[in-house]
Amino acid sequence: MIQMDKKGESMKKLIFGILSLLFLITINSCGTETDPEFRVSNQRPTKANVQVQTSGGNTININDVTAGQVTAFQTTAEGNVIVTAVIQNEAVTPTVTFVARKDTRYTIVILTGNTPSLRVDQE
Repeated sequence: MIQMDKKGESMKKLIFGILSLLFLITINSCGTETDPEFRVSNQRPTKANVQVQTSGGNTININDVTAGQVTAFQTTAEGNVIVTAVIQNEAVTPTVTFVARKDTRYTIVILTGNTPSLRVDQE
């Protein structure tokens, strides 16, 4: 019967420990969910002010979104989201509602056309 010396045993324990740690880190990172994110894309020729109401009771105002501008992503709570856009020189105030889910990004698009409207694109 061959016996391992103490150095070989220590090396085996060290390698096992490192592999176990890597496995736990990998498992933990796979289970991490991110909050939903949204941004605004204004395709109209005039600027718009956008109000985003989340199911958590928060309201996020994104003002002065200029023609052709796409804003940076912002984080929101998971759940129902109501978006309202007030568009410069327009009598119509379009609204759209969607359900925001974790690990998902949304683009709220202010559409061109005779009557202003909103669309929500999911990434």
